[in-house]
Amino acid sequence: MIRVFIVAASPLARAGLENLLAAREVEVVGSNATIDTLGDVLADAAPDVVLIDSSGEPLEPMMGSILASGLAADISVVLIGDGMTGAASADALHAGIRAALPGDISPDQLVAALQAAASGLLVLHPSHANEALPAGSASTRALDELAESLTRRELEVLQMLAAGLSNKEIAAKLNISEHTVKFHVASILGKLGATSRTEAVSLGIRRGLVLL
Repeated sequence: MIRVFIVAASPLARAGLENLLAAREVEVVGSNATIDTLGDVLADAAPDVVLIDSSGEPLEPMMGSILASGLAADISVVLIGDGMTGAASADALHAGIRAALPGDISPDQLVAALQAAASGLLVLHPSHANEALPAGSASTRALDELAESLTRRELEVLQMLAAGLSNKEIAAKLNISEHTVKFHVASILGKLGATSRTEAVSLGIRRGLVLL
């Protein structure tokens, strides 16, 4: 179970997020109105992710405050807010924020984003992919089409990669050799057009191949 600290100016927003996450087996370890007054509260709470809801507030000043605070350098931050564009999401990711998502995402999407951020992954909303990813990049091509589908075993291995398991741990769980695991990982990277395990998991999440 991941531990989440909520930051939102509105008490109603904080309460709503707390109830939403608690209903989906996410542990809320605290909440605050602003990031400026977190202080030792955040250290004592020891969250895996800080969820910041900027709804109703100007987006650019909020992102500026997050970056100025250095918060994103110390812990995984997920930002949701009104008027989030692909360009803004890309800027946020480049600045160290794990996810910058529109405020109207579904509860399941929000929980998936929090879990991915807690695992050290970057999260990009599908509607922002074309604007945020460079045209013609390997990632864009992989999102557009998958020349060869992943096998059932490869999907299992990809799911375990997303969970952070090593080749040795995957081999033990599937009762196969580490050599076979390496073969599956290489095949997954090739089919997804990824250059690393992390990129493969990220592409798998965007394509709906990884369940979070």
